[in-house]
Amino acid sequence: MPDSHTSSAAKINTEITEVSRRLAMKDGKLGFGIIGCGVIAPSHRKGIETCEKAELIAVSDIEEEKGKAFAEAAGGEDPGKVKFYSDYEKLVEDPEIDVVCVCTPSGQHGDGIIAAAQAGKHAFSEKPLDIRRDRLTEIIQTCRTAGIKLGCVFQSRTSPDMIRVREAIKTETLGPMVLGDAFLKDYRSQSYYNSAGWRGTWENDGGGALMNQGVHGVDLLLWLINDDVESVFARTEHKVRDIEVEDTAVANLKFKSGAFGTIIGTTSCNPGEARRLELHGKNGTICVSGSKITRWAVTDEEDGRAEDIEPPKEVVAQGAVSDPSAISSGPHGWLINDLVEAIEGDRDPYVTGESARKAVDLILAIYESSREGKEVPVYHAQ
Repeated sequence: MPDSHTSSAAKINTEITEVSRRLAMKDGKLGFGIIGCGVIAPSHRKGIETCEKAELIAVSDIEEEKGKAFAEAAGGEDPGKVKFYSDYEKLVEDPEIDVVCVCTPSGQHGDGIIAAAQAGKHAFSEKPLDIRRDRLTEIIQTCRTAGIKLGCVFQSRTSPDMIRVREAIKTETLGPMVLGDAFLKDYRSQSYYNSAGWRGTWENDGGGALMNQGVHGVDLLLWLINDDVESVFARTEHKVRDIEVEDTAVANLKFKSGAFGTIIGTTSCNPGEARRLELHGKNGTICVSGSKITRWAVTDEEDGRAEDIEPPKEVVAQGAVSDPSAISSGPHGWLINDLVEAIEGDRDPYVTGESARKAVDLILAIYESSREGKEVPVYHAQ
């Protein structure tokens, strides 16, 4: 019997002709659709507006009044310019749409992505890519089988400072890595969790402080240190908020390279702190607050003490970072520009599905460790 991932991918007509999958490119632009008109949807709309080769064609939401209002506002002086669909499956079938932005609750991301892939449309998903391991595998396999591009929003990777840090670690500026720590201390009130029925639930949020708020910092730590976590021991609880998932988590990491690490992720710190990452190697330290470098200390001596110096000014070109106008368009515009270039150049987007799932796989291992009270291995897709 074929597994569920293979059978799901097989649902796609792998004999789709180039004619049926061709880009609409209306007026030289790719047509975009947005599924879900909640709080993050305006960032996607603005990102689309900043890309000269992108145009918003339609939006979809199960709340008709909200969705129609979003579509009307997106149309600007022409309120009927952007179409509204109450059914996202109708949106992905629209022949004017080439790319689908998925802005639904976390546990529903896979539905929109797979529907888009089955319709031969490229997909651009909010974080996390999904909240279940088997669903992540299904999403990625489905998109690869369909031959469509799948991008994910991890906007911290677009910061020039973060690109400098990643390059420094890749080129062993800090020497062999010793520690990689992420302090993700956010604040979310009880009213925040009460404001939407899916927030703070296992079914639709997939977790709490780590899966929703902390996933950006977890992804950034993994991306910067350029290493996979081998195993984790963790504790998670909801200490302050009346929710079924965690509002406080601590995790001890062992990387494949042998380096250790720590993740502290909360929404229970009042009033909250700026995200902080600390990366320590044998020859130096780099510290980050938000998406800015706050310390860069290195030594060239075999047993010397690292001294603080100015970080390098140059940025190694990656994806749309090579286009200055894309940087000025904001993170979502940056990533949308990159996705358009990936479609035109038939290459992978800056943040692939395989890369985006790593943070989720680690968070799922953290939850497993907390439940079982022991160190557990982290799953790595082959």
